[in-house]
Amino acid sequence: MHPTDVGNPDYFHRVVDCQWACPAHTNVPEYIRLIAQGRFTEAYLLNRESNVFPGILGRTCDRPCEPACRRTRVDGKPVAICRLKRVAADHRGEVSHLVPTAPAEKNGKKVALIGAGPASLTVANDLMPLGYEVTIFEKSAQPGGLMRVNIPAFRLPAQVLDEEIGYIVDMGVDVRYGTPVNSLKALLDDGSYDAVFVGSGAPKGKELEIPGRRDSDQIFIGIEWLESIHFGHVDSVGKRVLIIGVGNTAMDCCRSAKRLGASDVKVIARKTRKYFKASPWELEDAEEETVEILENLQPVRFLVENGVLTGMEFERFRSTEVDGRLQQESIGREVIPCDTVILAIGQDNAFPFIERNIGLEFGKWDMPVVDKTTFMSTRPGVFFGGDAAFGPANIIWAVEHGHQAAISMHHYLQGIPVTERPPRGVTLASTKMGLHEWSYSNNYASVARQKMVHVDMPRRFADMTIEVETGFTPEQTAAEVERCLNCDVQTHFTAKACIECDACIDICPVDCLTIAPNGDESDLRGRLTAPAPNVDQPLYVSDALKQTGRVMVKDENVCVHCGLCAERCPTYAWDMRKSVVHIPAAGEPVRLALA
Repeated sequence: MHPTDVGNPDYFHRVVDCQWACPAHTNVPEYIRLIAQGRFTEAYLLNRESNVFPGILGRTCDRPCEPACRRTRVDGKPVAICRLKRVAADHRGEVSHLVPTAPAEKNGKKVALIGAGPASLTVANDLMPLGYEVTIFEKSAQPGGLMRVNIPAFRLPAQVLDEEIGYIVDMGVDVRYGTPVNSLKALLDDGSYDAVFVGSGAPKGKELEIPGRRDSDQIFIGIEWLESIHFGHVDSVGKRVLIIGVGNTAMDCCRSAKRLGASDVKVIARKTRKYFKASPWELEDAEEETVEILENLQPVRFLVENGVLTGMEFERFRSTEVDGRLQQESIGREVIPCDTVILAIGQDNAFPFIERNIGLEFGKWDMPVVDKTTFMSTRPGVFFGGDAAFGPANIIWAVEHGHQAAISMHHYLQGIPVTERPPRGVTLASTKMGLHEWSYSNNYASVARQKMVHVDMPRRFADMTIEVETGFTPEQTAAEVERCLNCDVQTHFTAKACIECDACIDICPVDCLTIAPNGDESDLRGRLTAPAPNVDQPLYVSDALKQTGRVMVKDENVCVHCGLCAERCPTYAWDMRKSVVHIPAAGEPVRLALA
């Protein structure tokens, strides 16, 4: 194998599993260290550089960072990254004077954003400080999109939305509420805007066209029903409620039904729990509130008598796993009584305002053809992001789409090819403070993950706006931050200083180091102190060692960044260096390709 290029920003970025897995690449270890030091404002601002909405995402994120967390390889449970993000948001000081501002002198370019959801707001956040005049067209009376109308207040209080959206809007964004865009062609033909971003979300709930669907007024589409609750159009529900579907929207629906007075709420799943789309913590919270989740049932028909919904008939399956695939066998029918049914089986995009003759190509599922790097459509100057680009996903994905679209829009408007992207960078700085002292905590002992405290059951059902999760206590925060393994503090090796004494190999608690003759990767992985079968994580391979010509090899997959190799090394061949990966934003220079 060739020596590892640790100057490549992606190498150490990939080793920081949580940051690599986060769509917006938030610097998780650094903000956890800031929280550990009680520097909540700095932690919040560091978060905000990438994810824009720390308080919102600290409550609602799908947490792609947590399954990737290296702590799971120590004691099975990831660091509570999302909930620590909320700690920083809840305990920050005043930040309105610290967030970006827009210059008084504009650059002469105007952009229009369709929809005031997370993707559009992120674009505004990135372009306003560069001098662009930004107008958002929003059909509702308030900003936030589905964050506001589809996530119940008991999970995401309105105050949190208002504060974090306010930091963006207060830069001087022209938000035109109650102003839907009914024709993209008309908006483009108007000539007032130099670029357009479509962040209209996926506003159409999927239907279930089976017998009886049109025979009762107690069958609702999930996202529409949640929106009606938000606007006060729905304040009651039947006592017996069925939720069809088992995604996160279904969890919001079933928990909302409990708060509207339903006593018997059941969630109906077509498959087994392994295949549920809802996040595990959402399922746990619903079941804590006595929601029953039924598996292996497929809707057949609604049972309606004289216009009154009385139940649903389902086909029941027996499920088995064969070679890792689910196989289902029908074993009969079952009727479940109910008074109300909420359909939460997914969302579709809807673009009735986009004409099909304006040079904007549509493809599969009637979705716009959008470049996954630049987020530009087939019509130059028209960009998409969030659910409108590639279908429904979590807020953090919409944020990252917004960042990338903002880069492209800036390039487009400044005459730079949208395919040219600002480069990532990486810096390394030693954390050594003394002979055996480092500027980070390197305890890798097994420690239990902290459990979120919830409001008492009777009280949480008294009001739709009572937030269920109370946040970590100071004691919980102090314990949870210590679980972070500081994966951004990297083992840095200097081959010419190594005397091949094996001291680092002897002390390594996870057997991730080996000195061995070089070879191709598949061969080398099998000859390490502990074989390294996980090819998704790289091997570090040094230059040839001066005494024997062998190489130092490290399995990045199992390293816990404890620093014992660096403490033990008598020649300072090993050092623990903090890596900071620079994630570029709109307005930063690019490296233009040579002709």
